[in-house]
Order: sequence, then structure tokens, then C-alpha cells
Amino acid sequence: MVSRRDFFLGAGAITAAAASASVSRVALSGLPEPVIQTKPDTAPPLEPLNGRPYRPVVTLNGWTLPWRMNNGVKEFHLVAEPVVREMAPGMQAHLWGYNGQSPGPTIEVVEGDRVRIFVTNKLPEHTSIHWHGQRLPNGMDGVAGLNQRAIPVGKTYVYEFEAKRPGTFMYHPHADEMVQMAMGMMGFWVTHPRQPDPDINEVDRDYCFLLNAYEIEPGSYTPKVMEMLDFNLWTFNSRVFPGIDPLVARRNDRVRVRIGNLTMTNHPIHLHGHEFEVTGTDGGPVPRAARWPEVTTDIAVGQMRQIEFIADQPGDWAFHCHKSHHVMNPMGHEVPTMIGVSHRKVVTQISRLIPDYMVMGERGMADMTEMEMPLPDNTLAMMTGDGPFGSVEMGGMFSMVKVRDDLAADDYSDPGWYQQPAGTQAFEWTGSLPEPERFKAERAAEPGVDVQVRKPSGHTGH
Repeated sequence: MVSRRDFFLGAGAITAAAASASVSRVALSGLPEPVIQTKPDTAPPLEPLNGRPYRPVVTLNGWTLPWRMNNGVKEFHLVAEPVVREMAPGMQAHLWGYNGQSPGPTIEVVEGDRVRIFVTNKLPEHTSIHWHGQRLPNGMDGVAGLNQRAIPVGKTYVYEFEAKRPGTFMYHPHADEMVQMAMGMMGFWVTHPRQPDPDINEVDRDYCFLLNAYEIEPGSYTPKVMEMLDFNLWTFNSRVFPGIDPLVARRNDRVRVRIGNLTMTNHPIHLHGHEFEVTGTDGGPVPRAARWPEVTTDIAVGQMRQIEFIADQPGDWAFHCHKSHHVMNPMGHEVPTMIGVSHRKVVTQISRLIPDYMVMGERGMADMTEMEMPLPDNTLAMMTGDGPFGSVEMGGMFSMVKVRDDLAADDYSDPGWYQQPAGTQAFEWTGSLPEPERFKAERAAEPGVDVQVRKPSGHTGH
């Protein structure tokens, strides 16, 4: 497994020298050195080198922010800045984020820790940070104009408070929030329990990621920040399939997944092949008596849901939002439905003027995965992703939970495609098929059914 040090040295980590373009070295001299990550790889868990021990999380296509201890206080340094995020191979987005990425790095602390976060603003406008779901002094809550002055361009502000309760939280701006969150400014916060808690399980693997969405027109790079509902990129941690890493588990591992929703709609998150329980929300752990088995849980806007399951079924199991348009990449929402409409004669005529014209959509949209059409620069196919048996025909909020017998406890690398045992895969039936009784009845029915057609004359009577 790649070490944490090698990950940062080999994946584009930058330190204070590059982060201080708009803030002087004198101003930064007393601060923790900001670590900047420029690649969208899933980093190994950051094992705590000091402070209270805990099992660290793995941020899907993300990383955990290092800290330093200063007289018993955990100090972090966030840099709010423009970033370039690879959404998937072949597409980059010009976003705003923290420490080189969107979302920003995950912050991990322990219940009872005294925490100090330096926030340096390298954006072109003022900002702030709200610590979503945390109990803290009112002046640290981060709502610009209400709890504090906004952080001006080029300035560094300090937030300091005690991590009072264990749980999973988020951070995001509360200054020009519509623009800054639409540009990707958000991150995860995990507070681990200080002592064993009867409602918090020990787990073998602990994943987290944020749900976010963008409207980026094909061929462009920057989100349309005024969009309210009609987004075309639905992402896990600002990544879309096939660019989202799998969640890897060893057989019989207890797996926890923490999911936060900072889009503008709800998401029914569905896991194949296993049942899970919702074991935590933004408000804290769910009492054991209040849990029940599920395969889908709906996560509303601004909510976090923590699910847990025993990974006891080997295989490659789909894990995705169950809104079908959320598992597709950039698409034209106003394309008419042509299913069942034959326009082959029209194609012949059009082809005389446009030789490369192709029929699309009359049998459904799966045809698009078979067409090798040129795409605009910096965009992705709407339905894509190659599996071991052909196109997966997915995009957006789609990944996989890969369960294997032969993984090491600390191995988070992609194990490749699952080799299904003989006799356990669907196959083509080549024998004879019995004729349904319905077909016989239809042939025996008398022909010549009288059908009266009434043309609609408006919306009355519907």
C-alpha cells in the first residue's frame, strides 16, 4: 500500500511556498504549514501520530488534512482558493475549494479536542466558514455579518473551539453562499468518540464523501452559479463515474460510510447485494433500538447519513443514487423522446446534406454507448464506463463496493474485476419457449374491434 508520505510527495502536494501568493511569508510564519493537494486520488487513511488514537476515515477521491499540536491544541490550516478539479479522465472543472481541491480536505479530531483552524482567503472575494452541525461559541459559527466580519481577500482568520460531541459534520462558506457553494466550496469534518460509546460500533473500514452538483455546459470549465435545479453533473466528492474510486472491503468487514448532501435536492442512496442500517445523522449516533435494515436511504439537502453493513457477499456491487438522471453525465434535458419513432426515411434525406448524420434515440439511449461520436472539448459521454462484460452505461453518482476474500486489512487499492464462480452468472436460454396462453386467446378473438378516437381540444376533461 502507498504510504501517506509517498502519496503526498507523489501526488502533487504543495506547501507554504506556493500557498502564500497573496499572503506574505511574515504573516504565515506563525501558522501551521498549509498542505495543498492537486490530484483527485483516494489517499490512504491518516493515522494519528499524536493526541488520542482512533481509526481514521478514508475520504473517497480525497484526503485528510494534517495538523500540528501546539500546547495541547490541534492546529489546522485551510486555504480558500480557486482550484482545478478533474471530474473524471477527460474533463476538468474550474472550481473554488480548499487546499487545492474541491471538496476540501477532511478534518479529523477527537471528542474533547481543542481545535484551532486558520483560514487564509485566496479567493477573489470575501468568505467565511460555517461548521455545519457543530456545538460551538456563537462567534465561531461562521455566518458572515451575523457572527463575524467576512474574511477579506488576502487575510487569515482563526476559528477556535472544542469538539464537543462525536459525529460527522460538514464545513462550507456562509458568505455569498449561493456562489461559493455552487463553485464547490465544502468539506467534511469527523469527530471521533473519546471513549467507547454503546451506540457507536468499532468498524474495520470507514469511508466518507460529499454529494454535490454542478451545471457545466459541454465544452466549458466553470459552473453556472445561478442554476437552481437543472444540474447536469451529479457527483460524489466532485467526481463522476467512471472517475469515482470503488469502496473496497475485505469479506466480513464491518464497513461504515458517511455521506453528506450539499446539493439542492435529495438523493436516495442505494447499495446492491447487502442490507445496511443508518447508524448516525448530523445530530449524532442513532440509538440501536431506533435502527432497521435498509438497502436505500434518502439523504435530504443539508443532511448527513452514516450507514453501516457487514460486507459478507463477495463481488462488485453497485452503489449509487437511485434517481436515474443522477447516474448520467452531461445530457441535454430538452432532447425529445424518439422511442418507437422510425425516422430512417428522413435520415436518408438528411444524409445527403450531412453525411455523418446518425439516428439517435429511437430504441432508447443505450445506442449512444455504441457510437464513437466526437465529443466537445472538456466533456464526458452521457453513459459510459467499461465493465468486464461491456458498457456499464452509467455516469454521475455511481460507484461500486468491491468485496474480496484475499484483501489485507489496510489494503484500499482497486482489486480489479470480480471473478464470478462457475454457475453463478445469468446466461442466455437457448431452449424452446412455451407459448403463453394470452397469445392463444388473442388469436381466437374476433377481429375488427371498433375504436373511436376523440381528438383533444384542450386541457379540459383530463
